[in-house]
Amino acid sequence: MKKLFTERQGIIKPRVAETLDDTTRSALLTLIRARIDEEWFGLAFPNKCGDGYAYAGTDLDKLENTIAGYGLLSPRQQIDPDAPPTDSAIFDLVEFSYEHVAEALDPQYHRYMSHSHYTYDQEAGREKFASDVNRIFERNGMGFELLDGEVSRLAPAVINQSLIETLFQTGDAALNTLLETARQKFLNRDIDVRREALEKLWDAWERLKTLEPGKDKKGSTKALLDRVSSEPVFRDRLEQEAIQLTEIGNNFMIRHTETDKVPIVESSQIDYLFHRMFALIRLLLKATGRGG
Repeated sequence: MKKLFTERQGIIKPRVAETLDDTTRSALLTLIRARIDEEWFGLAFPNKCGDGYAYAGTDLDKLENTIAGYGLLSPRQQIDPDAPPTDSAIFDLVEFSYEHVAEALDPQYHRYMSHSHYTYDQEAGREKFASDVNRIFERNGMGFELLDGEVSRLAPAVINQSLIETLFQTGDAALNTLLETARQKFLNRDIDVRREALEKLWDAWERLKTLEPGKDKKGSTKALLDRVSSEPVFRDRLEQEAIQLTEIGNNFMIRHTETDKVPIVESSQIDYLFHRMFALIRLLLKATGRGG
């Protein structure tokens, strides 16, 4: 479907919502119901023709029993507006659907058995299903995206492109792993997992500070910052930022969990701290030829 007027004019909702609203929840369930009715689950849960081996649409009993066996929300279940399903329940069903859909093509009516036979294209079905899901997210300002079959959180626009573009080729396998783990956890829709992203990113910072030659971490950190800029004002500002971020890691509940550490409770706080540390690390990586 082509873009609508508001999309072409760039006046749709910003994609910042971190919880589903009733409209989005209903639209996603309606989409899945429609694909069931259109026989898009017939490849994974086939209703085989009794007069041969052709695919004759979806065996609804197989589909519904499998959904129940996975402990998933039934797409045909009536939703109680006073107790709607959780976002996680909706996302699980979306991911299950992506895994099993295939576009139903070329219906041929079989008069004797009073049903139609189909051929299926799984790749096209998954692509179209993901496009429809993401269109619903976009139209309703949801900060989520179905990518490669998994619902992920969209990072704030100011950092999203940097996260996508950055290559972690630091020459240090442990640092690469910490940075990649931080990136993946930051894009998770669960706020607790995103807090873990801060821990991994601050661990990466501590690791990065030891990569340059020096008699101790302080000397190694100085050598690292020296490689970024020889201009004294910027170099001083860079050092102050490095000190402050180290203090944040020590004083907030990022790398330590003692009772005197300050908890990070808001999603926006996670975004701010991650962006600030990631910007510094990326600058240092690029300036020292370690990717970024």
